[in-house]
Amino acid sequence: MVDVEEKLASLEVIKRNGKKATWNGTKIALAIKKGFDSIVENEEYKYNEEDVNKVYNAVIAKIEKEFAKIGKIKIEQIQDLIEEELQKEGYEDVYKSFSEYRERRNVSRQIFFGEKKQHKFLKSIEGLGLKSAREEDAKRENANVDGDTPMGTMLQYGSTVSKEFAKAYLMKTKFADAHENGDIHIHDMDFMPMGTTTCCQIDLNKLFTGGFSTGHGHLREPNDIMSYSALAAIAIQANQNDQHGGQSIPAFDYYLAPGVLKTFKKQFKQSINDFLEYSEFGNFINMDRIAKDIDKLKTIEIDLGEFDNYAKESSEVKRLFKLAYEKALAKTDRITYQAMEAFIHNLNTMHSRAGAQVPFSSINFGTDTSPEGRMVMKNYLLATDAGLGHGETPIFPISIFKVKEGVNYNPGDPNYDLFKLSCKVSAKRLFPNFSFIDSTFNLAEYDSNDYRTEVGYMGCRTRVMSNVVDPNKAITPGRGNLSFTSINLPRIGIKHGKVSGKLDLDAFFAELEEKMDLVKDQLLERFEIQCNKRIYNFPFLLGQGVWIDSEKLKPTDRLRKVLKHGTLTIGFIGLAECLKALIGKHHAESTEARELGYKIIKFMRTKTDEYAEKYNLNFSLIATPAEGLSGRFTNIDKAIYGVIKGVTDRDYYTNSFHVPVYYNISIAKKLEIEGPYHELTNGGHISYVELDGDTAMNTEAFEKIVRMMHDNNIGYGAINHPVDRDPVCGYTGVIGDYCPGCGRKEGEGVPIERIKNANLTNLGR
Repeated sequence: MVDVEEKLASLEVIKRNGKKATWNGTKIALAIKKGFDSIVENEEYKYNEEDVNKVYNAVIAKIEKEFAKIGKIKIEQIQDLIEEELQKEGYEDVYKSFSEYRERRNVSRQIFFGEKKQHKFLKSIEGLGLKSAREEDAKRENANVDGDTPMGTMLQYGSTVSKEFAKAYLMKTKFADAHENGDIHIHDMDFMPMGTTTCCQIDLNKLFTGGFSTGHGHLREPNDIMSYSALAAIAIQANQNDQHGGQSIPAFDYYLAPGVLKTFKKQFKQSINDFLEYSEFGNFINMDRIAKDIDKLKTIEIDLGEFDNYAKESSEVKRLFKLAYEKALAKTDRITYQAMEAFIHNLNTMHSRAGAQVPFSSINFGTDTSPEGRMVMKNYLLATDAGLGHGETPIFPISIFKVKEGVNYNPGDPNYDLFKLSCKVSAKRLFPNFSFIDSTFNLAEYDSNDYRTEVGYMGCRTRVMSNVVDPNKAITPGRGNLSFTSINLPRIGIKHGKVSGKLDLDAFFAELEEKMDLVKDQLLERFEIQCNKRIYNFPFLLGQGVWIDSEKLKPTDRLRKVLKHGTLTIGFIGLAECLKALIGKHHAESTEARELGYKIIKFMRTKTDEYAEKYNLNFSLIATPAEGLSGRFTNIDKAIYGVIKGVTDRDYYTNSFHVPVYYNISIAKKLEIEGPYHELTNGGHISYVELDGDTAMNTEAFEKIVRMMHDNNIGYGAINHPVDRDPVCGYTGVIGDYCPGCGRKEGEGVPIERIKNANLTNLGR
């Protein structure tokens, strides 16, 4: 082969820009090696140097035979020869990888160096730099990032460049094209190069045991409820920097209950000491022994008779112990309220991502019946009811009360009072929302002896429960969504429905299957990018063992063995408009449409189940949480198909499987229609009920709606109602033209603050 190299020494290599370069066989060898290196099997190298050398020698021999006399060869011709030889020798996987990389490189050159593409790219950057968030869509894509601030704008610059890089280098052209033309929407594409996952349910017990590090120093294990709440907020903030989605705590009450007990023990010791130190009994009572006995306590509800041996038959000492206990209990309760208040204030003020974003946070609670867990829940709800510093309704965390018969749903249940309180607070403050463990699909994995099997939702609706990879790890903590991509249902309906002139359901389902297969392949492609990352890429999520089993990884391990427990999710938008395009009515307008709507989503769920079985990964179906996405699809389809009544004649497609908000329907009927879709959408779902009045004045009616959700097999629901606040006088409630608190008119001075729950679902990143 040396002789051949010498013969080729004078060969000119013509580069893509037309410039000439001298022959360098090493570069060809390296290119072939990279192709082989890109193929791994079970996370180990599949081929050896002999494979590389065999292909290299064959390519060099062909170049010598076909181009030596000509005296020149183009770069593209060398690549063609490499591909031909890989196929000839049976290296199909290497050929495929080499060919796809070559295609991505070609696309990237068009994007960054082609005149038209370059102009388009620079225009997008220009929009970020010269326009406000009101003028530039890209600055509003994530409602939880202020695109007008310096750090917010910097994030948007990075986001724009990262998306173009992802389209050029990291995905097949067919995926990028499908996204660009509005067939699908690849969510959080800007985070694809980083390989981040979407969201996670954080196991605080695991994190707090022994303490943890945020990368700037080790935080020791918390020893009182104030520290528990502070570190819970820090955990959410730290994990937000390793993921592109939200952070949730699945069992907030269980996790923080130990902090209440630790605080009580401190207060009980101090109270006994205060009462006895200056009394006549202080000299003969051994405080060290008392402290050791208090340290053994398992609950804050105790039988004071356990301490009678210290009283030595003295009724006065018994009275002092009783007073000390009551004082310790009252102080613990007060400190717990302060801790919950601080937690809420922290999550509405602390920032992640270079200070440009308040972390999107959620907490789930409601089922811990211990006195300590109940104290956490009661005070969290009371702190939410009180609001922020000026009485504002706190947006974060999005709290979710877990409803369960036998625990909190009926009179006589141990936490029934907390269910009533949650309804009262939500009627005033929008939160908590409500999840229902008794729903058939949430109950399937539930074990009453293991709170880890209780379903936990992200505030935006994402859920993770079953686990095809390992059924023994069908739990909520430590898991989350890996990535998701949504399908434009109305477009497929337009192409094959009555609005096109002829209804063809066979063609509709054929194209829907085609789009689902496309999205499945795209999710798998992205999954490979995520799996090829290492622990050091995610120092908190994986380095501190937040993600399930990540503590078992070695520093050099790739992430497949732990990320496989997350979900790969296919979403959809606009079932209502899809049905209107197909048969002229949506699922609330006719039985035929209702049956067809269910058939469509059932078809999608069946396909995701098939993918899960085939690939042994947790493919799931989600009712997409993206208000902005529904507007993007509508704008594109309107440009292609024009204004179609009932389909493209509004600014947004209806969210997921929801009955359109403009359609007049009773609450009971709406929940009856939407309920069956919750069971199908195992990746996440939510049903909203829209109310106009002041629900704080009628909590009985509010509770009745929650019970209707429970009875209709709803997995996760929210009651959306006006939450207005006058910042001048602090009045909170429904405010019309005049503030009931101070009488000032709308538009006079500082604007009235108005919040709606549905507006918060687009805050996910």
